Amino acid sequence: MSKKSPVKKARLGKALKQNRRIPLFVIAKTNRRVTQNNSRRAWRSSKLKMGSQKNKE
Repeated sequence: MSKKSPVKKARLGKALKQNRRIPLFVIAKTNRRVTQNNSRRAWRSSKLKMGSQKNKE
């Protein structure tokens, strides 16, 4: 079992927070001009680039 370093844990936490939908009040405030978060990341199709990760095929 590996332990997460504080730097890696912070990066994973930031990526987790960024991977949310846009709040409903933003959609209502912008009259549905903003409806999607273009920076959403799917956990299976696009992985985060971490420094110690090896290429697995």
